[in-house]
Amino acid sequence: MKMLINVPETVVADALRGMAAAHPELTVDVENRVIVRRDAPVAGQVALLSGGGSGHEPLHGGFVGPGMLSAACPGEVFTSPVPDQMARAAAAVDSGAGVLFIVKNYTGDVLNFDMAAELAEDEGIQVGKVLVNDDVAVTDSLYTAGRRGTGATLFVEKIAGAAAAEGRPLERVEAIGRQVNENSRSFGVALSACTTPAKGTPTFDLPAGELELGIGIHGEPGRERRPMMTSGEIAEFAVDAVLEDMPPRNPVLVLVNGMGATPLLELYGFNAEVQRVLAERGVTVARTLVGNYVTSLDMAGASITLCQVDEELLRLWDAPVKTPALRWGM
Repeated sequence: MKMLINVPETVVADALRGMAAAHPELTVDVENRVIVRRDAPVAGQVALLSGGGSGHEPLHGGFVGPGMLSAACPGEVFTSPVPDQMARAAAAVDSGAGVLFIVKNYTGDVLNFDMAAELAEDEGIQVGKVLVNDDVAVTDSLYTAGRRGTGATLFVEKIAGAAAAEGRPLERVEAIGRQVNENSRSFGVALSACTTPAKGTPTFDLPAGELELGIGIHGEPGRERRPMMTSGEIAEFAVDAVLEDMPPRNPVLVLVNGMGATPLLELYGFNAEVQRVLAERGVTVARTLVGNYVTSLDMAGASITLCQVDEELLRLWDAPVKTPALRWGM
């Protein structure tokens, strides 16, 4: 497999050096692998901290900035960051108002963030936590106990980030983040497997003419494998899987997310089918976001995430944000 890298051992460090050069509004500590908004800590504001394995870009580093995350900690590819990273980041962004950890439900992430919280609290930092577990495809996987955290991570980070920017206390920002997670469900589909730099070959075998329904973001196999389907058929399967688990009572935010190798031409076409199915099911759409936001290296495919919103959550979603990957209103 051809890759635009030097050697697998330096791929994360090289990416961080490039990110630092492209985004002077961020402080990127390449050695310690911590990405911080340059104006942190922001007086009187709760800080938001997240992280996870590299390979899901722009998640999480691309979401650091005003209105979203205060800091992010990238691990090795598909590997959790270590507790010292998160504790160092928490100390860098805490203004005295506390730090909210946003954690995708993968075993390594959960364990390491819990240890980081203990380290931070030992230093007098107040810590809250939101566990993201929105995936409806499988209950347990190779990497999780319980549901995986996927596309809803973006909704949690954006909406909780807006609440923090308004000066809400830690308990309230945490409650809002948990509400967003509880109101969100996701389902993903792979048309091809991804290839990690260290392995150099696909993470699983997906024959030509077949697709994997219900995949995760680490190349995990999904719910079932079927012959290739049309965009409309995939949209019906994925939307129905989400709605079976969460019949919406309110309007929804829609994320049509590319897995890394699917062009916008296909994603916008897929979004047209998702919107059609939602309309046929009587679901009101408040806002839609289309693009590559929570990826799996070079995997071809897409995921959909629906998040039920009331007036407050919608207002916080619309609030200004300025990060490398998500920005409006500023």
